[in-house]
Amino acid sequence: MTPRILVYGSLAIIAFWVLYAKGISKNGFDLDDALIPAKEIRSGGPPRDGIPALIDPELIAVSEAEYLKDDDRVLAVVISGEARAYPIRILDQHEIVNDGIGKQRFAVSYCPLCGTGVVFASDAGETSLIFGVSGLLYNSDVLMYDRNTESLWSQLMGQAISGRLKGVKLPLLPVFHTSWSEWQSRYPDTKVLSLDTGYMRNYSESAYAGYEKSRQLYFKVNNKAPKDYHPKEWVLGVEVDGVFKAYPFKELTENS
Repeated sequence: MTPRILVYGSLAIIAFWVLYAKGISKNGFDLDDALIPAKEIRSGGPPRDGIPALIDPELIAVSEAEYLKDDDRVLAVVISGEARAYPIRILDQHEIVNDGIGKQRFAVSYCPLCGTGVVFASDAGETSLIFGVSGLLYNSDVLMYDRNTESLWSQLMGQAISGRLKGVKLPLLPVFHTSWSEWQSRYPDTKVLSLDTGYMRNYSESAYAGYEKSRQLYFKVNNKAPKDYHPKEWVLGVEVDGVFKAYPFKELTENS
């Protein structure tokens, strides 16, 4: 019996060594050197690119955007005098749009779980990065990845948290989060995303209907909102010299 025990013991050691040597990996991304704890990076359900990012999508004029309602929310930018709008109802289904105006390449990112809309200049040195959806989350916020180096990026941190570009930060571009009626009244010549994205999706309703008002959180977060606030209370976030503050819409509305 002794030799059998030794064999089993040896196999266990080998198996442990193989697992250790492989390190920590999720959705095919190496997290051994991540800037954030790997145990706090969670799968959102879909695999890598299970939520397909858009690349240079078709844009249409205001007169053609009959699918949009006045109160539909959009993320919007103005670059080199050209205005573009990206409806939330489409971003719900894709989360990232890789686009460009003139020589400026940029990535429009939106996380339906926490309502964050961020636009990054996507040039890293002489390379224009193309971003996809990793299928991973940190603090219930989307982790993007660039297809050039397969580095993982935190949307809220605006920084690569693992991979070859770990530590690199991308410049933020000004972005508006407003209603379609407000945006088109300010910029009547704006271009807006077409429903012809190349994917079969139902853009007529939100894929996360009801979640914004629900007190339920699908995924764990490190910090919870004070009990006086809804866990999904909208806030304006401000960062000055490394100091961060959040201003709840509830307070801004009451004191406006």
